[in-house]
Amino acid sequence: MRINDRIRVREVRVIDETGAQLGIMAPQDAIRIARSKGLDLVEVSATAVPPVCRITDYGRYQYNEQKRARQARKHQKTIEVKEIKFRPKVDEHDYDFKKKHIERFLTDGDKVKATVFFRGREIAHPEIGRRILERLIQEIIELANAENTPRLEGNTMHVILGPKPQLAQQRRERLAASGGAPRPEINLASLNDTASDRAPDTESPDTEPADDAPQTSTE
Repeated sequence: MRINDRIRVREVRVIDETGAQLGIMAPQDAIRIARSKGLDLVEVSATAVPPVCRITDYGRYQYNEQKRARQARKHQKTIEVKEIKFRPKVDEHDYDFKKKHIERFLTDGDKVKATVFFRGREIAHPEIGRRILERLIQEIIELANAENTPRLEGNTMHVILGPKPQLAQQRRERLAASGGAPRPEINLASLNDTASDRAPDTESPDTEPADDAPQTSTE
């Protein structure tokens, strides 16, 4: 941003400190007017033809611009992807607990990566993970759009859930009402460390006994 003698063009359109249009003139003439009032000539639109300049207190002008930028940043939200992990053996309590947090993340405008982790022989039954994710998608359908179908990659299956557009407007209204104060952060590490997440890998009930299992004599 150029001010005073740094404005080196043939002519400028000038606005005074009250917002009145003073017309088009040479920068030197506009600077003389500004200095006669103890103010500065500040270029506010360099791409206009001719460039637009305002007579103002440059220090105060800078302060107001920085204040506006801070206010704009306060109401902006960087979209994050929060990962919530499930196990194939997740119980109802843990499932509901995690679903409620997924709903909160979506309401806050974040995306959610819902992941089912398979351990050991659990990978032989990917349909269990698919059922969990498809159930989740159906139960939060009013809040989220699934960006992909549940997909198996290695020992995990995941789906990306994005907030529906109307949630963004609702969030902006909440921020305006609360003065832009964000809600407290949630510790994802503890959220993804429930009792069902720590459950050991056990054999499925339909697992066949090993051939070398000891036999009981009936004699």
